[in-house]
Amino acid sequence: MSELNARYRDLVARLRGGFDSGLTRPLDWRREQLDALERMLRENEQRITEVLRSDLSKPAQEVVLGETALLFSEIRHARSRMERWSRARRVPTPAIAQPGRSFVQPEPLGVALIIGAWNYPVQLVFAPLIPAIAAGNCAVLKPSEVTPATSALIAELVPQYLDSRAFAVVEGAVPETTALLEQRFDHIFYTGGAAVGRIVMKAAAEHLTPVTLELGGKSPAIVDESADLASTARRLAWGKALNAGQTCIAPDYVLVTRKQRDALIDALREQFREMLGDRPVDSEDYAAIVNERHFERISALLGQGTLAIGGGTDPSSRRIEPTVLTDVDPDSDLMREEIFGPVLPIVEIDGLDDAIAYVRRGDRPLAAYLFARSRAAERRFLDEIACGSVCINDVMMFMSVPELPFGGVGMSGMGQYHGQAGFDRFSHLKSVIRRGRFPDPSIRYAPYSAWKTRLLKWFA
Repeated sequence: MSELNARYRDLVARLRGGFDSGLTRPLDWRREQLDALERMLRENEQRITEVLRSDLSKPAQEVVLGETALLFSEIRHARSRMERWSRARRVPTPAIAQPGRSFVQPEPLGVALIIGAWNYPVQLVFAPLIPAIAAGNCAVLKPSEVTPATSALIAELVPQYLDSRAFAVVEGAVPETTALLEQRFDHIFYTGGAAVGRIVMKAAAEHLTPVTLELGGKSPAIVDESADLASTARRLAWGKALNAGQTCIAPDYVLVTRKQRDALIDALREQFREMLGDRPVDSEDYAAIVNERHFERISALLGQGTLAIGGGTDPSSRRIEPTVLTDVDPDSDLMREEIFGPVLPIVEIDGLDDAIAYVRRGDRPLAAYLFARSRAAERRFLDEIACGSVCINDVMMFMSVPELPFGGVGMSGMGQYHGQAGFDRFSHLKSVIRRGRFPDPSIRYAPYSAWKTRLLKWFA
């Protein structure tokens, strides 16, 4: 066994010992850990902002918008509701099982592995941890090595605030993650791309470990003929510029009718200028691309269409202007792969029927957006587009609602979290029936008879 395997085997065994001791069962302990996590985020707000500026050039307001505000909301929500979520959930007991009482009892799974992603490297480690704590689990946290300053800060702070008998942080890259995945966990929660998602799922299969995969995909935005273009452009521009488009639920491409296309482009151009000025690559309110590899990958996409807005790049700061492309080839890399950057292709369609058919030809996306004032268009969109989450007349704002489950479907992921969905994700919902002793009719016992069979059919 390699040194890493031995080290992580001992680590998981130590946390499992903490779990088996009953440490995580009391609700008071869970509240203490959530309080400690909240305190960690508040007391180190400036340091968190600094490391995210170092790794991604994130503006301070985007740290709040995309990282910490959601965590504070989720902590408060879980803390105030987890006692109710933890209670036995009574279900009806049929006549054949009377006298009896049936219920579902949530219980913690055990030791979870949470593998975060680099684009929101604080939020995507701690957002799954919140329901894991609320449900009474231990966890190993693996922050992304692509954002090393943030990873180092997480590794420093977690042992200072959270119970080391239940939580640990492992830093590193592929060798460390590979060795971790060889251990037996009770749940694996992974956020990232589909290629690594497959690796995670294969590794989990060795131990029959359940997984949650939060992946991504090409999230479409449909602009219906009834849409208000000014509001549409403002919200699309914000969604694409946030974190320089490095968001798994960012609008990936826009479907708009030919007669609306030019007006939408003009409105987008004005909105990008209002938000980021004439030279977005110089703006302090605009994040950078995470590293050179991704900068070169996104830069290569800029030539795969007709330039309508932007197109400028600055290799020294790793910034790429918000860019809108038209006349795109549906078979190009731009339209086949998730962009994960500030490039927004515009695809012309004949109308809503054409747009829905276009989306349905591809994989099911993590999110889908419709801009429309028509309730009929909204109804058709909701009925006919299969995706993880939907936002009508905006982008990404479902993330601000703790009780809306978040997760993908098909190639965009499996499993949901946030709110009670997250609590249930990190719980086993144990089925229980408690029987009374009397009466105890002989209908189900041998010797069998024709009248017993008829009676059983009647009860059934």
